[in-house]
Amino acid sequence: MEKNGISRAVIKRLPRYYRYLGELLESGTERISSGELSQRMNVTASQIRQDLNNFGGFGQQGYGYNVEYLYNEIAKLLGVDKQHNMIIIGSGNLGQALANYTNFQKSGFVVTGLFDNNEKLYGKKVRGIEVLPMERLEKFISANHIEIAALTVPKSEAVKTAQMLVKYGIKAIWNFAHTDLDLPKEIVVENVHLSESLMRLSYNLIRTEDCGSV
Repeated sequence: MEKNGISRAVIKRLPRYYRYLGELLESGTERISSGELSQRMNVTASQIRQDLNNFGGFGQQGYGYNVEYLYNEIAKLLGVDKQHNMIIIGSGNLGQALANYTNFQKSGFVVTGLFDNNEKLYGKKVRGIEVLPMERLEKFISANHIEIAALTVPKSEAVKTAQMLVKYGIKAIWNFAHTDLDLPKEIVVENVHLSESLMRLSYNLIRTEDCGSV
């Protein structure tokens, strides 16, 4: 349970609501009921109403939800109604792939800097962003008001690098390194363990195959 009393499961569903509502906006849909939204999202109408009631409801009985209004309100809840400057630490294949993903910017997350300790990468540009040496990290964070860092360094360097980022003023870390980070409680960490996700996929695949063979 989060500090504000909202469960992690509800928070995890908010980006899905935001994505589906964005698609509805693009299609010209002005309003939608919880039942119609549930059919699209494969979440019960009751669950949708419960989730949104945590934040005030946003709907009107007999009318449903105004799509644009709900979309904008969820954007505020997620903090994607404003720009967040972000840097990427580790400019190898994964770091460059993240920098090349343009949808981040559409959601307000703007990659403004790339850093690495590999001299061979210095000066390389990804979408116009130059890879810089780690020695320039502290001044860059301060000068560009950076709050978020994506960490794509090897496991052996992750903890040390994360602690350095906190020291330099980073408030949130998107951690792709396959290790847990022991950081102050006020630092927000989102762990993305790609191999664990793939293992869950494999587990579910095996269960599906087993059911099919009965």
